[in-house]
Amino acid sequence: MTQFKPVGWPSIIPRIVTSDLAGLARFLRDVFDAQGDVRSGAPTEIRIEDSVILISDGGGVRDAMPAFLYVYVQNADETYRRAIAAGAESIEPPADTPYDDRRAMVRDAWANVWQIATHRGN
Repeated sequence: MTQFKPVGWPSIIPRIVTSDLAGLARFLRDVFDAQGDVRSGAPTEIRIEDSVILISDGGGVRDAMPAFLYVYVQNADETYRRAIAAGAESIEPPADTPYDDRRAMVRDAWANVWQIATHRGN
C-alpha cells in the first residue's frame, strides 16, 4: 500500500494561518511545551504531545484563520497559568466539568481559542 501521508501523522491536522508565525510558535512552545521550529516556504510543524498543528504565514495571500482547539495536558491549571503569563486572555478559569475534565479556556493574541483540559476520570 502506498503511504498517502507522512508516517505517524493523523488523517486530520489543524492548520492555523497567522501574520505572526514566530510569535504564535513561541506562544505554543511557552504554554504547551510544543516542539517545532519556524520554517520559511513551508508550513511550520508544531507538535504538542502526540498531535501536530500546522501554522503558516498567510504571506498576504491568505487571511488569518484562527482555530478553536481542545488540548489535553498533564495539568490544566498550570497550563492555564502559563497561557495567561504568555499574554492570553482568560475566557473561562479552570473548573471541573460533568464529564470528568478539569478545563479552562483562553484566547491568544492571534484570536485562537484554546480549551485546556486534564481528564480526571478513568
